Amino acid sequence: MAQVVLPTKAAAVSPLKVSQAMGASLAFLGLERAMPLEHGARGCTALSKLFFMRHFREPIALQTTAMEEFTTILGADDNVVEALRTICVKDQPGVIGLISTGLAETQGADVPRTLQEFRTVCPQFAHVAVVPVSAPDTPGCLETGYAIAVTAIIEALVTAAAPVACRPRQVNLLASPMLTTGDVEAVREWIEAFDLHPVVLPDLASSLDGHLIEEGYSSLTYGGTSLADIATMGASVATLVIGPSLGSAATVLEERTGVPSFHFPGLMGLAACDAFTDALRQIAERPVPERVERQRARLLDTMVDCHFVLGEARLAVAADPDLLGQLTRFLTGMGATVVAAVAAAAAPALADLPLDRVIVGDLEDLEDAARPHAVHALVTNSHGVQTAARLGVPLLRAGFPQHDHFGGHARTWVGYLGTRHALFDFANVFSVHRRQIPAYRSRFRQPEGGVAENRAGALS
Repeated sequence: MAQVVLPTKAAAVSPLKVSQAMGASLAFLGLERAMPLEHGARGCTALSKLFFMRHFREPIALQTTAMEEFTTILGADDNVVEALRTICVKDQPGVIGLISTGLAETQGADVPRTLQEFRTVCPQFAHVAVVPVSAPDTPGCLETGYAIAVTAIIEALVTAAAPVACRPRQVNLLASPMLTTGDVEAVREWIEAFDLHPVVLPDLASSLDGHLIEEGYSSLTYGGTSLADIATMGASVATLVIGPSLGSAATVLEERTGVPSFHFPGLMGLAACDAFTDALRQIAERPVPERVERQRARLLDTMVDCHFVLGEARLAVAADPDLLGQLTRFLTGMGATVVAAVAAAAAPALADLPLDRVIVGDLEDLEDAARPHAVHALVTNSHGVQTAARLGVPLLRAGFPQHDHFGGHARTWVGYLGTRHALFDFANVFSVHRRQIPAYRSRFRQPEGGVAENRAGALS
């Protein structure tokens, strides 16, 4: 059990987390023909768009209600109605995510009532699904906002009625934001190896994986989970939940559909991968495919190759709670020591980590906690570049955002192969950058142009 240390500072000195509104927008970017609409100021949405574009290096579908001084004081209901109408006319989306930010929440916006007003004023757009999400900026982080949005999507788009027919080879996959687009694709292939068909919610791997489309450009998301697929989630035989943050969303889905859930805190490391493989074997009622067995054997060999290097490594890790848990369980399982762990926000799952303590804070807290331990490497997002430089250690980029590194959003960390590649990366960094044993020089060696020293240090 880890001791969770809550923040006491009045301000974040070197911010680690991003806002809940950004996390909620990210969830909607994993739906097909979707448009996230942040109810707030232009600057808030501009920041979200900038972060997404620099991380994924893709055009991002995102709009704002553009609140300013006048509407903030007198009310911005008209802004919401007009923004929804404009998006429906110009873009013709399948779904709109109406996300209230900190400004709208402070102003006292009644989003459900405003949405009802839009339905009354614009009945011609009744076919467009609008999902309201309350995601103020001050509490939580990207992960909590993402989880709130996924729960709202399930409540709005998954029918509570019993399915007409069961789909015995279909499973639901609730994917945590700690999973990269490469991770989601790897998990999809993992499931399909057992002849199962996954419905991924949200499916960032098919919407933000960097593919080109024949149309060249779309103002909406292209790829992602379709509304038709979401409507069939009640006919699945099981729901696979990756990440503790989506526990509430899984509970709502199970209550509405009766589909049983299988929960996995992460998919890095041999034990975590074996648990997921065994669950797929039970659901599919088929033996483990030979290629999966082969991948497991490769991971075992890599663990033998790398454990000498990782066994004495000291690391500092900072991330959102799901990713922090996955990384620390993997690293400690390989014999490394996580001497400093900082979470972007508090979460119940932090107390279960195999650490002495977890700090809920920022990158300044990480630097202060890591400095006395002479860490070998820092693991966090691109905001940790300056922290790593001051500590004089390398930075292994993980999490969101990664704005100074190509391919971070598409890297695969999970599964047997993803864990194997992560082991290679960690081992390479430690073998090069760990403090080296200084070369031994005998005191009896004759120096150039001088005389040798004896054991007592006296000149001979």
